[in-house]
Amino acid sequence: MDYKENYNKWKTNNFFDEATRNELASIEKDEKEIEDRFYKDLEFGTAGLRGKLGAGTNRMNMYIISRATQGLADYIKSQGKSYMDRGVAIAYDCRHFSKEFAERAALVLAANNIKAYLFESLRPTPLLSFTVRHLKTASGIVVTASHNPKEYNGYKVYWEDGAQIGQDLADAITENILKIDNFEDIKVMDEKEALDKDLLTILGSEIDDIYVSKVKELALREDIDKDIKVVYTPLNGTGNVLVRRVLRERGFSNISVVLEQENPDPDFTTAPFPNPEDTRAFEYAEKLGQKLGAELLIATDPDCDRLAIMVRNKDGKYVSFNGNQTGAMLVKYIVEARKELGLLPANGFIVKSIVTGNLGKTIAEKYGVKTFESLTGFKNICGKANELEKTGDYKFVFGYEESIGYVTGDFVKDKDGVISSMMLCEAAAYYKKQGKNLIDVLEETYKEFGYYREKQISLVLEGVEGSKRIGRMMEVYRKEYPTEIKGVKLTQYADYKYGKEVNIITGSETKSDIPASNVLKFTLEDGSWYAVRPSGTEPKIKIYLYSKADNNQAAEEKISSMEEVVLGKLHSVK
Repeated sequence: MDYKENYNKWKTNNFFDEATRNELASIEKDEKEIEDRFYKDLEFGTAGLRGKLGAGTNRMNMYIISRATQGLADYIKSQGKSYMDRGVAIAYDCRHFSKEFAERAALVLAANNIKAYLFESLRPTPLLSFTVRHLKTASGIVVTASHNPKEYNGYKVYWEDGAQIGQDLADAITENILKIDNFEDIKVMDEKEALDKDLLTILGSEIDDIYVSKVKELALREDIDKDIKVVYTPLNGTGNVLVRRVLRERGFSNISVVLEQENPDPDFTTAPFPNPEDTRAFEYAEKLGQKLGAELLIATDPDCDRLAIMVRNKDGKYVSFNGNQTGAMLVKYIVEARKELGLLPANGFIVKSIVTGNLGKTIAEKYGVKTFESLTGFKNICGKANELEKTGDYKFVFGYEESIGYVTGDFVKDKDGVISSMMLCEAAAYYKKQGKNLIDVLEETYKEFGYYREKQISLVLEGVEGSKRIGRMMEVYRKEYPTEIKGVKLTQYADYKYGKEVNIITGSETKSDIPASNVLKFTLEDGSWYAVRPSGTEPKIKIYLYSKADNNQAAEEKISSMEEVVLGKLHSVK
């Protein structure tokens, strides 16, 4: 069925609700919009679903949610009655239709005789991971689009270990989804019936209490300045209640919240792009910070699994830390504190993604902590951690990636903005008592290990043509990559799509132990490196640039050289 036939089917079939049919009728003269909504099905992958809200097969709506949940339900049923009885935990964020999508997922599961545990109101994504483990459910669902603009929503699936599903599970669920020819065949149970049959349980604060106590157990030091001035913004998302509660119960007495961004707002009125990686998200936090003289600004994204910071320098201005820098500071603080307290395991390890910088790895090595790498995404980071711990040879210490995601502890198998907020406040408070701030500590680290610099660039290419161009860019770059940059020769490249790593100097080729993924990584003879990959959740191609030098200026110059050459090559692909 082509996109126009599919469009007409949705527009005229009375199975689809009146609002959906009216929405589609309103675009009947916009051929490009019709094509974009129906040229494909919104793809279910390891990140679940994510897309713009609206009617159509390539949009997030109640029908797409129902079909994805039926695909998950069919997989759970294939695992046997014990998995059905264990059920599925469901959480949701502050976005438009998040609550409705979560409720629909619960009632589709109930109609399949699978127990659903649905939170009474919005919750942070990492709490869902904890809940899956705590209740020992078979699976978990969180309805969120993380840091995307207000037009988006998403649907992420977790498995029994509390981590996001991997490729094998995603493929199995996708196979089930593709077998569903008609939305009319998907059953949805009435809410009252689900409650009466004990196929739906509403979760409340009892789970929060247990989670908060576990987070506080991760605290390492009490000899810290708990009066440190911190401004926190949840960016109108899910972090407000639990982040502030944890900090308050840890004894931090000077935490202020950005009032304009305190409460849930699905339109993100004060932060149209609610991504803490973007310093524009700190506009209101900076104003309040200047007014109060705050030493640290913290922002969590709308589903509170990621976190970014800004630190006040000696001139009273706020300096933003990127994910590599924040991750390195957390590695330093956690590893050093555990070493000092006799809590660092001899077989300790950290996990970072293949596009995350090496400063954290270098710090960890100093203390005998091994670093393992994974593909991007915490499904891979925590998946790698789970795999290593199962052998009994290693003990997990910390996991992170450059896109401002971090976790420590063993009760959440995903990035966690609540845990990260507490650990960063503790680190900042510890260094403050020593007369330093995090800028001072980062500079000391550079002096010890070298000046590491990094830059991430995203080229946004939306729609059908954008998607095709991203594909062409990857294929051309795969074959025609630069062999030197400003006189610095390429020494190694890795093509993870085909599982190979090539030494340019010797010509030798080895098989990569990283699972297949459309990522290219290039290393130069001076130790600088960069990677190129398409985003798995957004219409972007991403470029990661990294350098290391004896001083800051030299490191920055290397980044500029790489940027010029790499972007020049990509832009040449039409």
